Order: sequence, then C-alpha cells, then structure tokens
Amino acid sequence: MPRIPLRLAILEADTPVPRANERYHGYLGVFRHLFERAAHPVPLESVVTLTGHDVVHNPASAYPSLDDVDAILISGSKYNSFDNDEWITTLVEYVRKALAHDRVRVIGVCFGHQIVARAMGALVGRSDEGWEVSVTETRLTEKGKELFGGRETLQVQQMHRDKVFSVPAGAELLASTDKCMNHGFIIPKRVITVQGHPEFTEDIMQEILELRHESGLFTDEVYQSGMARNGDHHDGILMAQAFLKFLQEPQ
Repeated sequence: MPRIPLRLAILEADTPVPRANERYHGYLGVFRHLFERAAHPVPLESVVTLTGHDVVHNPASAYPSLDDVDAILISGSKYNSFDNDEWITTLVEYVRKALAHDRVRVIGVCFGHQIVARAMGALVGRSDEGWEVSVTETRLTEKGKELFGGRETLQVQQMHRDKVFSVPAGAELLASTDKCMNHGFIIPKRVITVQGHPEFTEDIMQEILELRHESGLFTDEVYQSGMARNGDHHDGILMAQAFLKFLQEPQ
C-alpha cells in the first residue's frame, strides 16, 4: 500500500502570471488550491503533502531525492519543451530517472506532459494547428472513459501551441481534439499526463489571455474566442481527483 499522506513534489517549470503569482505564490500554491478542492471534504494534508521545487532558476539544487518522494508533478510553462536549454535537458533527465524508479509515480501537465513524453522518446514540437486556448472539449478514448467514470468528453482549460506527435511506447492515449491527437496518456501505477490545465481557474485564464493579447502574441480572434469560453464549466477538479486516485492506487 502507498504511504499516507503521499509526498508529491511539484516541479515548478515557470512562474504564474503576476496577479496569480501574487495570490498563490507560485505553481505550488496553484496546485495546492486545485488539490484542496479535489480532496474536499477530506483535508488535503491527510492525503498528500506538497513541496515546491523551482527547476528553472535553481536546477542544480532544486530536485528532491527520488528516495524522499512518492511522486512528482511537472507543471506547465511558457517555455518550449523541445528546447535544449540546460535546465530543460536536466529536467528531462530527472524525469527519466523517476520513470525508471520502481516506486515513484509521475504526473505531467501541459509542458510537463510534453517533457514526460520527450523523456519517454516521443517527438514534441510546435503544432501546425496553432493555439488551443481556454475551455475546450476533449474526446476521451476508451481508456479515458474508464479513468473518468464513463464520460465521453471532458471540458478542459487549454493554453498551448506545442504538442506530442505520438503516444510513447507502453502508454495508452487518454484524449484527443481535432487540433491535437495526444491530450494525455497513462501507464497505470507509473505515469499520467494531460495536455490541458486542470489547475487554471477562470481568473488565471483571463489574465493569461489579456497579457498575451496585449503583447500581440494572440490575435483578436484567438483572444475573443478564448474569453467567450473562459466562463464555461470545466472539469479541472474531476481531473485532479483522477490524479489523486492514480497516486493512491496500490502497486
């Protein structure tokens, strides 16, 4: 049986946008907010303890020993998962070691999903299909339906224009959209990833959309479409509950 509470290390591959960072104090706080809601009414600390690790600015000293954690979660990021900056290649190598560990489980979210896929030998890169932003319907595979209680689709906050071009060897695909075939994959009791952002609230998404529109990165069309869908229901808490179930499943 896994130890309770589980020790989950959040590998922070970026800093949230300014207002969100002020509110949550890094991606550790963003994910704590998500998992607290997913665990409710059970106190999160009785299920999992979270620690944050800045792998961008402190790559030499940030990483916890794999003997001291039960799982790692790689966050989203504005950076490119396919670049070869030293901190990114260090992260890929650390994830490879975690995947090879006989006990540590791995969760990847957006950039983290792509980093896990890269560590497993899959090709990651820029998509020709452009951006997927805000609340977007993803179609579940049979394995995805099994994981998410028989649902046919999930509504998921998105913020990406990169993608994983195949399903890594030994993994099962969880979901797809018309623009992106690989919206997540799983190896039971070992690894689970999602291309979307279950941790993003409506406020976080609005801030990102506004900043990227103001900078010229987003066209008026992308911005207006994203803003129109941002208030829609999304299944972030359901996805986080699936993460917790995955973490607690006995070996």
